[in-house]
Amino acid sequence: MASSVEECGLHHRIALKVLTIVGVKPAWLILGMMMTSSFLSMWLSNTATTAMMLPIANAILENLFGDLETLKQKSKFAEDPDSDIIIDQLTLKLHSVPSEKQILSEGQMDETEQTEVRTMEEIQSESKIQLKVWKGFLICIPYAASIGGTATLTGTAPNLILIGQLKSHFPDCDLINFGSWFAFSFPLMLLFLFLAWLWIAFLYGGLNTRLCFKKDEQRSQAEARAKALIVEDYRKLGPIKFAEGAVSFFFILFAVLLFTRDPKFVPGWSVLFKKGYVSDAVTGVIIVSILFFFPSQKPSLRWWLDPQASNTPYVPLLSWKKAQETVPWNIMLLLGGGFAMAKACEESGLASWIGGHLQPLAKVPPAAAVILITAFLACFTELASNTATIIIFLPVITELAIHASVNPLYFMIPATIGCSYAFMLPVSTPPNSIAFASGHLMVKDMVKTGFVMNILGVLSVSLAMNTWGVAMFNLDTFPDWAHPLNKSAVIDDVHFSSVQSLNATV
Repeated sequence: MASSVEECGLHHRIALKVLTIVGVKPAWLILGMMMTSSFLSMWLSNTATTAMMLPIANAILENLFGDLETLKQKSKFAEDPDSDIIIDQLTLKLHSVPSEKQILSEGQMDETEQTEVRTMEEIQSESKIQLKVWKGFLICIPYAASIGGTATLTGTAPNLILIGQLKSHFPDCDLINFGSWFAFSFPLMLLFLFLAWLWIAFLYGGLNTRLCFKKDEQRSQAEARAKALIVEDYRKLGPIKFAEGAVSFFFILFAVLLFTRDPKFVPGWSVLFKKGYVSDAVTGVIIVSILFFFPSQKPSLRWWLDPQASNTPYVPLLSWKKAQETVPWNIMLLLGGGFAMAKACEESGLASWIGGHLQPLAKVPPAAAVILITAFLACFTELASNTATIIIFLPVITELAIHASVNPLYFMIPATIGCSYAFMLPVSTPPNSIAFASGHLMVKDMVKTGFVMNILGVLSVSLAMNTWGVAMFNLDTFPDWAHPLNKSAVIDDVHFSSVQSLNATV
């Protein structure tokens, strides 16, 4: 589905449309960038979303503040004692008409503005603040993409691994599906996204839009120029094409079918079939199969009346060649390997053995344990991929919950979401690496911003789990499907006991 969206360019139209709505004030533009990135990453990969949004952000910033290298030079003039010649040249320019990049306006300047002299301190102060806002733009996109990926089951790999673990370890658990996960995680995503926006906008000067330019005229002219750029780019897309409309229709149909299959609070359309006969995968296969033969151009119906009439060439919305190029097949192999590794840990008794050694954690209050688990995995995933992290720790966390007689979902859900909260290092996620590769961000910028982001994320997850999460999944009770007396648990306990007896004999 994501491949067809990228093929027709629908994601680009959505991004520009959101930016035209939110406006070009730095704080609101950062919010627009984050909202767009998070929404797209719910359905597209986080990496593809970041790679698409960064060029749009750079184009807008160049129209707001001018060239990035010029800004860097201006901010360093007063700090470099050996740049007398450069300062003299810049001082001469201060008495002349400001450049187009500096004022970002094509209109005529007043005579008073043409002869106005600005001090080096003013230029340096403006440039430093504009550079901070630039960093805020670059850093908010990968962070928003990581946050948005947690809102849907297909948004990121750890969510899919959670479903696989539940089906393998607790086959009777049917609480988590696409609709129930979205109902829980989407409000969490909105909460965390809002807190992240406040923190990034505050840290990088975006909340105080008056500081971007000392003169109101320059600020308004720059904002008008940036808005004109967004509107012009959107105008160049032209009217909605047939392919975009068709993909939008199937995209909405896809989401509606997923949400209404088994919404839990009311009977879904799955009751029309035998229990267990349809799943979320059935919806995905049906919709994607249609994309492979539905035409991408509006077909002509004249040939029904005249067989000699010309007809548009038949091109489907999604070709197999495009699917081969864009679908991350390596992720599927990685997921399969992860399921096999988790099953091996379960069958061999390794997960139970580690869970038994973590028994002291069972004495910690469950609410505090949620915070500790989320914080630990959020820190661990800074140095390892989120997929590898959840594959390693999810079976162990499951056994820990059983030993502590706590609802396994109470520990498994925050662990899964915490694996996506990697904000502190460029190597933590591919989106972080793409933003860092721009050359404007430094490691200390990501560490300073990401450390608080991790804290906000842990607190947000804890709040969600102990409020609407408890009500949705009955997390305050130990469910029957996880009871130690069920069949699968008996096999594990017997196997674990035999291992202990063998060790004692040896």
